[in-house]
Order: sequence, then C-alpha cells, then structure tokens
Amino acid sequence: MADTQQTTREAVKPMSGLTRRMAIDENQYDESERSDLMKMYEGTLGKISEGEIVKGRVVNIGDTDVTVDIGFKSEGTVPLAEFKNRDELKVGDQIEVFLESVENKDGQLVLSRKRADFMRIWDRVTKSFETGEILQGRCVRRIKGGIVVDLLGIDAFLPGSQIDVRPVRDFDAFIGKTMDFRVVKINHPSENVVVSHKILVEEEMSGQRKAIIESLEKGQILEGNVKAITDFGVFVDLGGVDGLVHITDLSWGRINHPSEIVKLDQTINVVVLDFDQEKKRISLGYKQLQPHPWENIQNKYPVGTKVVGKVVSLADYGAFVEIEKGIEGLDPYLGNELDAAHQAPVAGRLDGPDGRCRDPEPRQGCQEAFVGHQAARA
Repeated sequence: MADTQQTTREAVKPMSGLTRRMAIDENQYDESERSDLMKMYEGTLGKISEGEIVKGRVVNIGDTDVTVDIGFKSEGTVPLAEFKNRDELKVGDQIEVFLESVENKDGQLVLSRKRADFMRIWDRVTKSFETGEILQGRCVRRIKGGIVVDLLGIDAFLPGSQIDVRPVRDFDAFIGKTMDFRVVKINHPSENVVVSHKILVEEEMSGQRKAIIESLEKGQILEGNVKAITDFGVFVDLGGVDGLVHITDLSWGRINHPSEIVKLDQTINVVVLDFDQEKKRISLGYKQLQPHPWENIQNKYPVGTKVVGKVVSLADYGAFVEIEKGIEGLDPYLGNELDAAHQAPVAGRLDGPDGRCRDPEPRQGCQEAFVGHQAARA
C-alpha cells in the first residue's frame, strides 16, 4: 500500500520549469507559427556554403582537436596538427577555416585549417597567373624532367627547359636556391602549377637581343658560347641571340660529328655569314676564321713530295685521298684496287699540282695512300 502511494506521488510530481515551458511551447503554437519561428531561428545563423573559407571562433583546444564555432547550428573540429602556430593558439581567437562539409555522420561540421591556408595561396597564385605577377619560390627537390619549387607554400613544377635560356645539365646546382618565377600554366582540377624562370631572363635580355640583331653585319666577328650540339651543326649563344654554325662551316676537312671540333659551353669566335632579321636566324662560320688549307699549297706540297693520305671515298672513276684537313686529291687508278673496307696505309708521292693520287704498292686493307703512286714506283 505504501509503495502504491509513493508511485502516485511521483506521477503527480510537479513539472520542472523547463519541462513546463516546453509543454506550453508545444501547445502554444500551431504548425504555421512553428514554421515561422524556425525560419526566424535559421535567419540568426550565418549563411555558409561548402567549399568556402569562413571565419570562426576557437571555443576549445583539446589534445588533438580544436573546436571552432562558425555561427552555425553546430560546431566543428579541426585537427590541432593543422595549426602551424599551435603554441600561440588560445580560446577566443578568431581564425579562418575551410568548410569541407556542413554535416558528417555525427552531425558535426567538417572544417580544415590546412585547406584554408592552401586556398588563400591558390587564389593568389591564380591571380598572379592572370596578371603576370612575379613570385618568389625556393627550389626544394629534383624530379624527373625538372625541379619542385616551394611557391608561397604550395608545390609548383619547374621544367628543366624553363630554368634558363641556356640548357641546364645539372639540376642539383639549383636545389636550395630562391629565385623569381612567373606562373605559366595552371590546372585547376588537379591543382597543378607550372612556373618558369627562363621567361624572366628572356624579358631582361630582349633589349640586348634587339640591339645585337640590329647591329649585325655580314663578315662581323663575334664571341659566343656553344649552347647545343646537333648532328647538323652547333648553336652558339651570342649574348641573348642564338646563331647556327652548320657542320660544313665548322672545318675545312671532313668530320663525322660537330663534337669533333667543339665542346659544350666552349667559348669560340665565329663570323656572321648571313642573317634574317625578321625570322631572327643567324648563320655563322667557324672554319672561315681558320687558315685556308689551300693557301701556299705549292710551297707546302711541291710536286714529287712524298705525303701520307687517307682514302676518304671511292668512286667508279677513282679514289679521293685526303692528305690533310681540307685538301683532297683524286687518283683515277687507285679506285680499281680498293674497296670501302680497306684500311691499311701505303706510300706514294705527289704527281702534280692537281693533287691526283696513285698508290705505289697497293695491298689489301688500304685506307691510306700516297699521292702519285705510279710516279713513286718509277
């Protein structure tokens, strides 16, 4: 009986103030009024959208997370590790965070400080791409095809061809250096940035390049550096303008490759053979500054002189023999005794001023012969 009375008293126990107000509130408003109140409440919340940087206030700092109030119906957390100044961070600080999601599975905001920092830098990089602004960056590591640059805190790619106007063969020499760059390409979906230092160097040298081209004259002798070597010739940097020395203008004699005459980065003197100001093409000569091999040839090789020569080509009508670079003679008889595989030297002498050569003792394996072999045999 006593237990029944106790249960009855608990059942009729007066409601607390909060419970009573909730009951009154639920009965006080109809559906339309409650809808209006909800709209008024939502109007007090800040208008935010996912994928934006928003301002918030630090309300709690835990061991691993920071709780942030951005004025929404729920608070969000940010990993403490994303704050570079975590030692200076305190409750009440106003910070900017990136809103990744309005609600996760736990009903909380998904916020990121690291992403907010990235987006601020990304916006500045994008604007610099549009305006052509020059940014500073530091070369941090080498990768295939170029160098990774720390550009205001994000990684950018510097292709090897965009480091300098001259070909760069040692990328490691630039690691750790701080340089000026211009953003030349942005891929927004993948958030990739490509920068160039070469374009800035070219702009600085544009005035110098124009002055060089306007002052060019045929026969002018210039100093330059070997910039690149190809199968067909050598590109020479004349101080902002490149000129080409064709392989036929490198040596008076026959050569198989330009690298037999010059080396990369070698400083050489060249002569201007021709140029086109509109196309900015400059033809240069190197051998033209060397003594011509046929100068004083009659004094160097009097008729009857024994000299060593090398068979450089064979034809149906004879063999061409080189007795020095740029000087070749034709032996109409030797070609019948040799083939392209012959390599052993023999002796002979000059037969006449025309430089025709004849082999006195032809034998198999002959690549070298002496001019005037029949005269030497007599």
